Amino acid sequence: MVDQSGNTGSAEHITISYAGFNRPWAAWISHQLEQLGHGTTMLRWDPPADSPLTEELAGLLAAEGRLLMVLDDWYFKLGPKTHDEWTTALQEVVPDHADRFAAVSVATQRLPATASVLRPADLRDLDAVEANRRVLNRLGVPAGARRPAEPAANAPRFPNDPPEIWNIPRRNNRFTGRDTALEELHGKLAGPLPGLGQPLETRIALYGISGVGKSQIAAEYAHRFGNDYDVVWWISATNRGAAREQLAELATRLGLPVGQELGDRIRAVHEALRVGRPYRRWLLIFDSADDMEQIEDLVPDGRGHVLITTLTRDWSGSGSAQEIEVLPFTRIESVAYARRRAPRLTTMEADLLAEAVQDLPLLLAQTAAWLDANPMAPKEYIELIRRGEPSLVGIRISTDYPMAFQTSWAITLNTLRERSPAAVELLKLFAFFAPDAIPVPMLARARRGDLPEYLADLAAEPIAWNTALRRLTESTAVRLDYQVAQTTSDPAVETAQMHRLYHRFLRSDMAEDERDAMSATACRVLATADPQGPSDTRTWEQYAALIPHLEPAGVLDSPETAVQELLLNCIEYLRVRGEYRIGLRLCEQFLSRWRNRIAPTQRTMLVITHQHANMLRRLGRYREAEAVGSAIVEELTAEREPGDGALLRAQDGLAGTLMALGSYGHALEMFESVVRGRTELLGPEAPLTLSSRSNLASALSALGRYQEALELFGEVLLVWERELRARHHLTLGAAYSYARMLRLLGHYTDALSRQELNARLYRQTMGKHTPLTLRAEHNLALCLRRSGAVTQADALMGDVVERSRRVHGPRHPETLMMQANYATFLREHGDLGRARDLGEEAAERYRALVGEAHPFAVGTLGNTGLVSWEFGERDNALAIAEEALRGMTRAVGADHPWTLGCALNAAGARNRVDDEESAAELSRETLERAKQVLGDTHPLTLSAKTALADDLRALRRGQEASKLEQQAVQQLTETLGAEHPHTLSARRRRRPYWDFEPQPV
Repeated sequence: MVDQSGNTGSAEHITISYAGFNRPWAAWISHQLEQLGHGTTMLRWDPPADSPLTEELAGLLAAEGRLLMVLDDWYFKLGPKTHDEWTTALQEVVPDHADRFAAVSVATQRLPATASVLRPADLRDLDAVEANRRVLNRLGVPAGARRPAEPAANAPRFPNDPPEIWNIPRRNNRFTGRDTALEELHGKLAGPLPGLGQPLETRIALYGISGVGKSQIAAEYAHRFGNDYDVVWWISATNRGAAREQLAELATRLGLPVGQELGDRIRAVHEALRVGRPYRRWLLIFDSADDMEQIEDLVPDGRGHVLITTLTRDWSGSGSAQEIEVLPFTRIESVAYARRRAPRLTTMEADLLAEAVQDLPLLLAQTAAWLDANPMAPKEYIELIRRGEPSLVGIRISTDYPMAFQTSWAITLNTLRERSPAAVELLKLFAFFAPDAIPVPMLARARRGDLPEYLADLAAEPIAWNTALRRLTESTAVRLDYQVAQTTSDPAVETAQMHRLYHRFLRSDMAEDERDAMSATACRVLATADPQGPSDTRTWEQYAALIPHLEPAGVLDSPETAVQELLLNCIEYLRVRGEYRIGLRLCEQFLSRWRNRIAPTQRTMLVITHQHANMLRRLGRYREAEAVGSAIVEELTAEREPGDGALLRAQDGLAGTLMALGSYGHALEMFESVVRGRTELLGPEAPLTLSSRSNLASALSALGRYQEALELFGEVLLVWERELRARHHLTLGAAYSYARMLRLLGHYTDALSRQELNARLYRQTMGKHTPLTLRAEHNLALCLRRSGAVTQADALMGDVVERSRRVHGPRHPETLMMQANYATFLREHGDLGRARDLGEEAAERYRALVGEAHPFAVGTLGNTGLVSWEFGERDNALAIAEEALRGMTRAVGADHPWTLGCALNAAGARNRVDDEESAAELSRETLERAKQVLGDTHPLTLSAKTALADDLRALRRGQEASKLEQQAVQQLTETLGAEHPHTLSARRRRRPYWDFEPQPV
């Protein structure tokens, strides 16, 4: 087939024929020739098995111009044609047309003597300059006509120059067929043929049953077309945690300036791929992404390409990717593959084998490999498979698997057991680790007491160990990945991989007692590998490697103390690193297994229940977190003394959830109790006590008791500054809270000065995209806004909102908080359309998250009324303002600053509809309450005073209004400055308003 036409320059036209493997070579040669004015045609030529080779070769003569054949291993070693067939075809066709034929060789092995008739130029292991010289010499292009190829942004990469960044499994040299799938895939991703205008796809899902060859097609696509890309990166997506680690590793390879925090690195990768810097052409492959919900947020946006292999149709069904269904081999492909894998098979025997295994590639690979390694007559072996009697070879097989699979695997295991019993036992142990990355070095280094005696003996003898590994790769579906150490050229096995179908089958084939023994062994090995420090960033890489193996090893079912400690450490690592979804899943899996087997107040259950509620809260699932927290507090209250450490921890967690739900009074009482208990138990300056005191200060802040909160935050900050370094996360957190309180109290200059330093330290310490840095920069933007630095506030606030959407998602409480505040800023500074869109969206999402009676839902609703006010929708603005006032009064009481702010807005709305008496009455009441709650000079108090003056003026009580106005302007000048926006607004008699700011939870 022709897959690309070049230009039709004035020089001689050249047709370049190639096998599917070598399209990159054909594309590069074509580009070199076109730079010299030659017209070119790229001709995909794979002689089929069922057509005489002489006829196929002669058919090439119908192509335009001279023929340049790109010769490789496929033609002479891997393809369906024998050496004899090639000899005959070349001798009959080429001599009579020697002026038409030329060739280059890119084969990795020596070409057979028969190929000499084509006089191929060898291009192996050359640089681009020398390869180009040899191509032109072979074609007889005169030296005087040559000139260096002009660089072009879209020029094909020289095939001997791999992509800048490459992480793909080794090429399967026995790969055959699949041309239709590969061509369809390439057509959708790389673009249509010239002259056709169908749109490009950037996400493709290869869907098909287990064992049909999806992963092999994806890997072959990367090898065959990887030359089109600057970055080609493979991610094993069976396990979300492992997939995140592999995606984050790309940040290092891209040279992105980020720290070690996992989410930070992933976000940096997403942004780099989205904008195409430093590389524009990239391909990411997510292999075995069967659980779309666990993986979808890892898939990047941008102009690059994403290839997904999956057992489900969820990706295409949701519109997240276009689907290409992968079917079993065609019979021609099956026969070609079987004969390549087991050369002793005749065409008929290969056909019978393919029929027996229903053309399924995985089964064909297993059966052909066995036939290649064993002397049994093919017909006898095929008959065993067709009869479907694995018991004939002494293996017990589950009926959950296809009979052909059962029988072929039974024969393989039986043969392996006869030759290497130790290899069989090692294979069984492999089945209790994640199949995508079995940690072979971890097993080899395991303590002797952690392994059964026969495996301990095997691991103690490197030669025997490596022999067993080699036996597995020769006889089974296990594949080894090697890592070459920097100090030696000897390859060391890094991981082993096993197809998940075989992985499941091995486990199901074992008797229960054998399964239990293997599970216990795997758990011991993992527990020994626990670095025992989940909060230490230096151990994070080790924990990331352990987590995919927890479930297959049976860690979640183990009653052993050391194994449960491993689980607790892994969950704590996930919490510290912000991997809440994975942590939640582990908690729920453990609880479902053990809830009815051990008491809820047993230590492991207590810790995991606490973590369960923690994960739920951090994911915004507040009601569920409350139910979990309330239940365990009730259990512990009935069983423990009031000052018990576990009870205090449970109460502290529950109080945090109550804060998120808006139950501030109840949360305050519980935090006060926890502080008293921890102070008595641990002392006033113990870390846990200080943490509880910070939580208590947050509750005071939520209740509008800003001065008390400021003082308590200040006390905690002093201790951390004395005991810890300035950049420690606890010191930074306390400094952030102190600056936030200063801002809420109206001390804008001091707040800005402190928050500028705090945000800078957060960026330097934790990176730009971490949740805590986003909080710090958001507070900085609010400080800038309240200080009158409008331009800086606008830029920073908009940037923080966008980053939060990428970090947390658009519906997360942190994103909603930042979006709501940005909407009020936009309204104040004239972008009413965006302000309405963002504000109404935030209010709607808050109602969905926490209910319409929650203070955050009420407050953000009130903000939308201010937009209606600006649009001149006075009746709607009044209705919303009154509803917000009623709702906030019910939620937090009449004297809360939030309620006073709603009252300020309601009075303004009444004034706008000429209800001056009612407006003045409400303004006067608001002013008196504000003085009592916030003091005479708080910005909200002075706004209430300015508003009352405006209402009195409307009632023609000018003298009283003038006196209040003068007082307000003087006080604003003294506290904020003569040129502050609030002061200028009061002097210009602009009606004041109040923006509701949701607070961090």
